[in-house]
Amino acid sequence: MRTYRLSAIALTAASLVALLSGGASADDSPRPCDALKRIVAAAPDGFVSLTPDDGKGVAQPYGDDAQCSAAHRSFQCTWTPRQAAGSNADALEAVGADIASCLPEATHDQNSPGRQHFYLGGKDRRTEITLTTDGSNRLRVVVAGG
Repeated sequence: MRTYRLSAIALTAASLVALLSGGASADDSPRPCDALKRIVAAAPDGFVSLTPDDGKGVAQPYGDDAQCSAAHRSFQCTWTPRQAAGSNADALEAVGADIASCLPEATHDQNSPGRQHFYLGGKDRRTEITLTTDGSNRLRVVVAGG
């Protein structure tokens, strides 16, 4: 009995150390909020510091084929939603909900079946996030600003 308790305590302690030290989890995929915040934070200085992988976390919950690119004034990603994400309109709504929950300071000024639009900041230093359908079976998110 005593050996069992010590083993259980040791296992619990090892699990806690792994958790607190940032050990790997079963799902190490990028998170939408982390990706969105990183992209928006880059906006004032231009997006050239970002890599295509920086945006994949926005799409990853909904599709596996995200293609992202950065330019000085914008960052964009396009992807094909998985069937499990529902229609393009459903996937667009889901990504829009991610944007709204991850960036609560953003103003959501357009919500339609084919387009979601958000902005942060004033007119002088505005960052805009536009999510649209791209053709019949792809979604596109564009973050622009500066």
